[in-house]
Amino acid sequence: MSRLPSGDLFALTAALVDISSVSHSEQPLVDLLESELRLPHLTVDRVGDNLVARTSLGRERRLILGGHTDTVPPAGNDQASIDGDRLYGVGSADMKGGLAVLLELARNVREPAVDVTYVMYAREEVAIAHNGLREIVSERPDLLEADAALLGEPTNGTIEAGCQGTMRLKITLVGARAHTARPWMGRNAVHRLAPLLNLIDSADLRRPVVEGCEYRESVQAVGVNGGVAGNVVPDEAELVVNHRFAPDRSPDEAETYLRGLLAPALEPDDLVELTDMSPAARPGLDDPLFSSLIQRNQLDVRAKLGWTDVALFAASGVPASNFGPGDPTLAHTPGEYVERASLESTYAALRDLLESGV
Repeated sequence: MSRLPSGDLFALTAALVDISSVSHSEQPLVDLLESELRLPHLTVDRVGDNLVARTSLGRERRLILGGHTDTVPPAGNDQASIDGDRLYGVGSADMKGGLAVLLELARNVREPAVDVTYVMYAREEVAIAHNGLREIVSERPDLLEADAALLGEPTNGTIEAGCQGTMRLKITLVGARAHTARPWMGRNAVHRLAPLLNLIDSADLRRPVVEGCEYRESVQAVGVNGGVAGNVVPDEAELVVNHRFAPDRSPDEAETYLRGLLAPALEPDDLVELTDMSPAARPGLDDPLFSSLIQRNQLDVRAKLGWTDVALFAASGVPASNFGPGDPTLAHTPGEYVERASLESTYAALRDLLESGV
């Protein structure tokens, strides 16, 4: 007997919100989801705290529908609360609402027109080294074989196509120590940050159009460290820079651009280290499944400016985009919520896709 509501997406989402699943503590939720997914029409595999449930009907095409089970830590919103047709609570938009849609589809669409792989994975909200999708790729890559993939990240029921890539550089500027009473005897490394920051602030950033979607690149200083003591001219200063790059550039091309942007403020003894890199994903909107979903439901399409796990699928040649209930701008906020209409319209569009195919 099911322990979670069925037939009411709003109630199902509320029940999922009430089950704590902060990153690295998803097991109780995953145990429950596994019990719900062990149905005669699905084959269920568990890899750590990641679930993969599949139909095996011999259809010509296979679609992945995926979502993460974890949330950020709550901010006084650990339990669901309802105000009319609005459901508040940690993860309600990002992405317990999306999980509710996937679970309801998995339970109800027993003979889809395309084979479906439902992927519910852990630890998306933390460092990519812990990401549950990577764990599946490492241990059971065959489970992620497909022709296209949709992730249920909150998009307000629009298609957010592909995603931008992201990288971080750590720049260490060198100086020379001295007493602050005699600064001319040294060189202040912290002061050297000024021209570097000016280059970043005045950068002429691209807004390329890729497959009809306009992306907006960015370069931002996101961390700074320096200083030895209150009476010492610092001999070292660190700056962390984040670059979001469009999918018409490879990671190598994006890194070359960023290093070139910063080069005028750097000297031979300075150190520039690449500390994090995740590739971008092209929109892939010409895939027949995506075209059908968009056209039959008259969905709006826009570029995904953030980074999501669609990049993993795109890197292996699987077109992937984001489509889910909830407002992405509310994710991780104390006032996060999802609306009933958003849940129901997303579910209806995906159910139509599964039952009608292309």
